[in-house]
Amino acid sequence: MIIGYARTSTTDQKAGLEAQERDLLAAGCERLFIEQVSSVDVVAREQLATALDFVREGDVLVVTKLDRLARSVSHLLDVSARLKAKGAALRILDLAIDTSTATGELLLTMVGAIAQFERAIMLERQREGIAKAKAEGKYRGRKPTARAKGEEARGLAATGVRPDEIAKRLGISRASAYRLLAQEVPPTALMGT
Repeated sequence: MIIGYARTSTTDQKAGLEAQERDLLAAGCERLFIEQVSSVDVVAREQLATALDFVREGDVLVVTKLDRLARSVSHLLDVSARLKAKGAALRILDLAIDTSTATGELLLTMVGAIAQFERAIMLERQREGIAKAKAEGKYRGRKPTARAKGEEARGLAATGVRPDEIAKRLGISRASAYRLLAQEVPPTALMGT
């Protein structure tokens, strides 16, 4: 059986997920496992774990791109070893890699190492760029979403709205709501929460 696995990092990436599904179906996948979760959080990738449990001898797990499956060589090799132990193979469409052959296994290891190196270099350049921007006084970081809503949060609290409800209305976390309110609101206003 040919089994497909598709993943995007966020729920906003609908087009990317649809493209993966289309490519996996075109590759002959009979069953798809799909999730929207960061590859960094390997523990939370429930659909990948389910796909790996589902795979049987002779099956092939197909992904469209290497980065949809793994971000590190160790995780990639772990997935590959689990598949091999079950008598299954891994196919990566955009690289034309198929681990059912010795050459495919070699290429997978080499490409995985290069991808991990490339990511490390990219993160290093990013850190250098941020350090340079900070030194020049140009770096601002991400926009402080909760702090920008401080006045609105304090206004709601002044009318008797509880911090939990303020958080919901403003689309911020409970912790942020409490932090904003603690800055200017007397502690008695937070009672009864």
